[in-house]
Amino acid sequence: MPRYFFHLHYGPGKRAPDPEGEILPGPEAVRAHALAAARGLVAQTRSDAVRDWFVCAFEVVDEAGTPVLTVPFGDILPDQGD
Repeated sequence: MPRYFFHLHYGPGKRAPDPEGEILPGPEAVRAHALAAARGLVAQTRSDAVRDWFVCAFEVVDEAGTPVLTVPFGDILPDQGD
């Protein structure tokens, strides 16, 4: 299974790289992992560096550094559809 790295972007020019990554089976698992990690950060982390979690996003790259997907933290909110 491939390894994916979840780099946190938390403001203009601000990035926290993921040095370890996670071994996951594919894109659906990658997105689910990113959303769970975002929920955990928003719920449990107090940070002076991050003033608004909902401007944050995970940039997910593969082992070669190729972007796989971007997951904005706003995606953790439920859809407000009718």
